[in-house]
Amino acid sequence: MRIALLTYSTKPRGGVVHTLALAEALVDLGHDVTVGTLGRGGDQVFFRAVDPRVRLQVVPFPDLPGPETVGDRIVRSIGALRDGLDLTGFDVVHAQDCISSNACEGAIRTVHHLDTFSTAQLVACHDRAVREPASLVCVSESVAREVLDAYGRPATVIPNGVDAARFAAAAGDDDAAVAARARWTDRLGRYVLAVGGIEPRKGTVDLLRAYDLVRSRGRDDVALVLAGGETLFDYKPYRAEFDAVVADRGIPVTELGVVDDPSLPALVAAAAAFSFVSTKEGFGLAALEALAAGVPVVARDLPVLREVFGDTVRYAADVDGIAGALDAALDDPGTVRAGRALAASYSWPAAAAAHVALYDALLERSGGAPVGRVRSAPLPI
Repeated sequence: MRIALLTYSTKPRGGVVHTLALAEALVDLGHDVTVGTLGRGGDQVFFRAVDPRVRLQVVPFPDLPGPETVGDRIVRSIGALRDGLDLTGFDVVHAQDCISSNACEGAIRTVHHLDTFSTAQLVACHDRAVREPASLVCVSESVAREVLDAYGRPATVIPNGVDAARFAAAAGDDDAAVAARARWTDRLGRYVLAVGGIEPRKGTVDLLRAYDLVRSRGRDDVALVLAGGETLFDYKPYRAEFDAVVADRGIPVTELGVVDDPSLPALVAAAAAFSFVSTKEGFGLAALEALAAGVPVVARDLPVLREVFGDTVRYAADVDGIAGALDAALDDPGTVRAGRALAASYSWPAAAAAHVALYDALLERSGGAPVGRVRSAPLPI
């Protein structure tokens, strides 16, 4: 089967991580897979090495010389993908986000989570990318219920996989793993880690205020470390709020920016605790990677995270609760066996097999006609 998986970036964002892992698992099953994406800022390759059996279509997407609004950037992204992708000869086209979904029609779309936007172009992009695809996939039952309630559309639930062995190995006792963790702790000391950048959906300001409470209780020897990649969206007001809290309270924060992929498992495994206090999530891949490394996780008390994590993490609903859960995790990591077992139970081969079953069913329904194609005409946003 010839499969095209589409994503909006080459940078290390959750949907991009998902796309690459799924592509590699599908080629392991013997399928011919191409990943199509935008090469933002001159990128020609992804943030990590990709299995050479996976073909790549990287559509150039240069930065403009002058200012560009978020809405205009969204429209330009959709147009660039629509005009630059060659989807000739594919049996299945599967978009992983609203931008790539808007660049094609009659395709499959994975809805990782539903979002709320105020920018008109983003609202339209998000809405069309749920209403129009031929079939929807969700990575959790909770998100599938949200989609059904909001749009009246059923979705096939296929959980993410987790590269649990990679993160478990980073927590191992062999000399290389110990040295890799030591490089982080020598630099950062004991630390609480959050991955995903500073943005409203990640609940970063809540984490910052909770960390300030933790410090005020005598834990000024524990650092707050933030790692994260690019986003298309303009979070300047939220960033300004974050900076204002830092300045007002004198909170020390270490921002690592994008961490190269080979170094990430050791960074996670060396953490004293992992914060995952997003206000919206679809699955929680980063937190499961932390569980695989034996790191205690503090998570926002959301139905989707209760569904995925069960009782393997500590939950909190607000700033005070996050602070209390972090205190508890730093005092007592608890048993790591259940978290490691949970992470290992989600595999990319299983996710790939479930996708193939869906693709086969859709192709049978279409009588063998291709599922998905580039849009025949641009649609105004």
